[in-house]
Amino acid sequence: MEIHIENSWKEALAEEIQKPYFSNLIDFVTNEYKQNAEAIFPEEQFMFRALNECALSEVKVVILGQDPYPTKGHAHGLCFSVEPNVRPFPKSLLNIFKEIENDIQHAIPENGSLLRWARQGVLLLNSVLTVREGQADSHSKKGWEQFTDAIISKVNEQNEGVVYLLWGSKAQQKIHFVNQTKNLLLEAVHPSPLSAYRGFFGCKHFSRTNEYLISVGKDPIHW
Repeated sequence: MEIHIENSWKEALAEEIQKPYFSNLIDFVTNEYKQNAEAIFPEEQFMFRALNECALSEVKVVILGQDPYPTKGHAHGLCFSVEPNVRPFPKSLLNIFKEIENDIQHAIPENGSLLRWARQGVLLLNSVLTVREGQADSHSKKGWEQFTDAIISKVNEQNEGVVYLLWGSKAQQKIHFVNQTKNLLLEAVHPSPLSAYRGFFGCKHFSRTNEYLISVGKDPIHW
């Protein structure tokens, strides 16, 4: 499998990509796609989309998900995001839109693609970048977590004034990669229906993100 990653990320992660674990990971994922490409999400071409849509130097906000949606037609390489034609929205995504509506009075959008966020500097990264259909966490503990740790470390190393939105315990495991003296770290429970009512609703992360970005001289995100 050829690794197609945007140049700034490819340079920053060059050492990581040469490590034995990453070679083993790519061998595993390649075999998964070969066995049944239609049952591995996202499509192979979108595996590194979070990086390809948001260059390292452009990252202003990091949102960390768990692994891609395991439902056919949903995942397209950006955490929490779905293809524009997906209806109804996954419940976690709908809860994100509800919090945006309550926080900054932006109406729930017509489609669930968050590509517009990525192109404003929001790194929409899952901890695990691939999954089998209908089997959440099926590609966990294969090496993706180590690779996405390295991604967070590179953002922390090369960028300042970044907002990290860590929703849920899995995302919060990456807290120690973030220098909180030069960035803003916001935590909340996961936006899933099982937990959103325990602190995601009312967290005001979207207005707080924009207030911080403005305070450090950056353009706010049009959520």
